[in-house]
Amino acid sequence: MAEKIAITGAGLVGSLLGVYLAKRNFDVSIYERRPDARKTQLAGGRSINLALSDRGLEALARVGLADKVLREMAIPMYRRVMHDQEGNLTYQPYGKDGQAINSVSRSGLNALLMDQAEEHGVEIHFEQACAEVDFEQPALHFENVLSGEKSTVKPHRIFGADGAFSAVRGALQKTDRFSYSQHYIEHGYKELTIPPAKDGGFLMEKNALHIWPRGNYMLIALPNPDGSFTCTLFFPYEGDPSFSSLDSTEKARSFFKEQFADALALMSDFDQEWEENPNSSLVIIRCYPWTKNGKVALIGDASHAIVPFYGQGMNSGFEDCLVFDQLLEKHGTNWEPLFEEYQQLRKPDGDAIADLAMRNFVEMRDLTGDADFLLQKKIEARFAEKYPERWTPLYSLVTFSAQTRYSEAQALGQKQDEVMAQIMAMPNIHEKWDSAEVETKMLELIPEQGFSA
Repeated sequence: MAEKIAITGAGLVGSLLGVYLAKRNFDVSIYERRPDARKTQLAGGRSINLALSDRGLEALARVGLADKVLREMAIPMYRRVMHDQEGNLTYQPYGKDGQAINSVSRSGLNALLMDQAEEHGVEIHFEQACAEVDFEQPALHFENVLSGEKSTVKPHRIFGADGAFSAVRGALQKTDRFSYSQHYIEHGYKELTIPPAKDGGFLMEKNALHIWPRGNYMLIALPNPDGSFTCTLFFPYEGDPSFSSLDSTEKARSFFKEQFADALALMSDFDQEWEENPNSSLVIIRCYPWTKNGKVALIGDASHAIVPFYGQGMNSGFEDCLVFDQLLEKHGTNWEPLFEEYQQLRKPDGDAIADLAMRNFVEMRDLTGDADFLLQKKIEARFAEKYPERWTPLYSLVTFSAQTRYSEAQALGQKQDEVMAQIMAMPNIHEKWDSAEVETKMLELIPEQGFSA
């Protein structure tokens, strides 16, 4: 008889985990607090699209879904397009020719994963709020959010895939020697929209991620298949300027006219969206251990919620699923050593991508319009193209090198920083950046084994 597994959370990670486990012939049920998003219209203004990159694609490929997602719902973004205050554009490719991150619809991808889970025999129970967790039996106690009806399930294993505010993790926080921290950054976000052109086309470059970097805040835009762009303003909650100071639509419109004039000119529904779409907070969650008794495990945001500035939240959660499946292949159902190796492997990587995401926020908002930063990236790209075995840029290590762990990428990135600080300090670097002298200096500074994937 197949082992019964209960997953809390039918989001992206919970649904993909359900597919993985069902394909290994477990009896899987998923319990979701919200109604079925495939049948109800979700409120606007919250994470409409996401950036799917190589780690996420590798996890989808392992269950045969990567090609379908790329073919049916992804828009490749080959470069950043930076918009300055006057509307002038500069460009920065994400990787080598042909490398891209992919704009995908969160709701569309989630619906696909739920459909796939059900096709593999997974039962998804909606409107079930987890009220209590028994770690010994184990057991989950639920309450129907509409009727208040209570129920209990007693699976063999429990996986908490219920997001940054996980009920399963909340129960673990009450157990002995469980370490936990949450940190809200000073910025939140609000989502806005640039609609399609009248002919259904795109009003800006389609295959790019657009950024309006402005120092302490920024606006970004990702393309959607219908020709629209989902724009996200990352902005302080307090201070001047901030969500607090822009306390009327008139002030917000005036501010956008000054700072993001070219974007505002394309936002036909700006006033309504500013009023109606929420200001949402951004939180970093760290905790340990991720497992309990060989019976319960956390996965995805429940164990390592991060800020979205590397586009790796979904990708890292999908990678959790892939790594867990590889460990299932190695250990079989010898759960205690499997769970222990899972958390030992993934905890350092969860911490690393949390740090890297905050680093990338500073880069995106402060540096993508900075001449020295752009020059440094040109030097790195040129060197990496000529000596790929000696140098892979940090962004490529994180985004396009799925075999390199996040923690390894972070360590290599720190070594690269030390080298580039010396290169950028060379006299007249702006004039001689592509000279033999600079190349020779980099070869001297970089060890034989290189800083590459």
